[in-house]
Amino acid sequence: MIEKRRYARASIDLPVQFALKGGSGSARGIGKDISIGGMFIETDTPAPFAADVVVRVRLRTPSSDGQDFDLPGVVRWVRAGGMGVQFGLLGALETHAITELGKET
Repeated sequence: MIEKRRYARASIDLPVQFALKGGSGSARGIGKDISIGGMFIETDTPAPFAADVVVRVRLRTPSSDGQDFDLPGVVRWVRAGGMGVQFGLLGALETHAITELGKET
């Protein structure tokens, strides 16, 4: 099978919180893989397709004990048990932390 992703993904198993951009509530899930392009979130309560979301995740890297990041994104697909989120514009710190995770695998 040909890999169509632009960025290599790092396997993770981290709790995440996500919310509709501008919304008041949030939901929980488990981040299963991540790249600077996006993330798969395992959840029983996915956001709707094409929804703007903010994903909060604590990333630990070789150079950091852990930091919470709010990652903006758009839901690109939804299936039973999860959703794929494509990240929007990430800052330098977020990009660095995600890139460092990729080096661990």
